[in-house]
This record gives sequence, structure tokens and C-alpha cells, in this order.
Amino acid sequence: MFVTPGYAQETAPAEGGAHGEPVEDGAHAAAAEGGAHTEQAEGHGSFPPFDASTFPSQILWLAITFGLFYLFLKKVVLPRVGGILEDRSARISGDLDEAARMKAEADAAVAAYEQELAEAKAKANAIGQQANEASKAEAEAARKKVEESLGKKLAAAESQIATIKSNAMREVGSIAEETSAAIVQQLTGGKVDKAAVAAAVKSVRG
Repeated sequence: MFVTPGYAQETAPAEGGAHGEPVEDGAHAAAAEGGAHTEQAEGHGSFPPFDASTFPSQILWLAITFGLFYLFLKKVVLPRVGGILEDRSARISGDLDEAARMKAEADAAVAAYEQELAEAKAKANAIGQQANEASKAEAEAARKKVEESLGKKLAAAESQIATIKSNAMREVGSIAEETSAAIVQQLTGGKVDKAAVAAAVKSVRG
């Protein structure tokens, strides 16, 4: 129990009066005892972290605290952080795989589209070539048909012309015979031999 100087001064006269001792001697003893207790209180009243006598316990508690903190980090914090990193890594890896798969599908779709486009162009060219050849064949057949029709019409016209010419020549011969007979009759005034006139006209037409 610590006794302060004030307490010592208050209690000293009573103790002196009780024991029949002089008051001055009791006051000096109390003052000496109070100074000793004050020095002891001042020694124990310093800041604990700077007190050399508490260094071992501070180091022990620091080691215990650090160990507990290390175990907390190792058992709780680091596994959670590692799990989060693994989840993110797995998610990123999955996203990259999905992107690669989608890119491969897009490339395959583009290749299939280009192949179909090339096949469509080839078919269109083939159809166009066939249509061109067919149109040429149809045009050639139509031309031949028209030429054939024109040839038949020309032959019919030539035959008709020949018939008309033949008829005209016969009529010309008859007209020439009649005209010659009339002229001879007018000149001679007698009867005309038609057979002789016809022979004469025929020899002239030769």
C-alpha cells in the first residue's frame, strides 16, 4: 500500500499524540517515508512500452500476436484471396476459351459462306453460259427456219414467174401471129395462111 505525504502528515500527529512522542519527530519520519514512497511511485509510473522491465513480456506478446496474425492470414485471408484469384483465373480462362470457340465458329461460318458464294457464282455462270448457248441455238434454228421459209417462197415465186413468163410468151406468140396475119391481110387484101404466119413468127422468136 502506497502512502502519500499528505496522508502521512495528517496521520503523524495522531500517532504521536497516542504514543506520547513529540510531533516534530513524527513529522520528519513521515516526510522521509513519504519521499521514499514518492520515488517508488515515480519509478512505477513510467510509460510501459519504454519501461525496460516490460521488454520481455512485450516481445512475447508481440511474437504471440504476430503468430496469430500470421495464422489468420494463412488460414483465412490467403485462402480467400487465393480462391478469388483462382476463380478469376478460371473465369478469364473460360472467357478466352469461349472467345476462341466463337472465333473458330465465325471463321467456319465465313468459310462456308465464301464456299457457298463461290458455288452460287459458278452455277450462275454455268446457267448464263447454258442460256447463251440455248439462245444461240434457238436463234440459229429460227434463222434456218426463216431461210428455209424464204427459200420455199422464193422457189414458189420463181415457179410462178416462170409460169407467168411462159403464159406471157404464149400470149405474145398468139398476139404476134394475129398481128402478123392482120398486117399481111391488110397489105395483100387476100386470105392469109395462118399456118404460114405462125411458122414465120415461131422462126423469128426462135
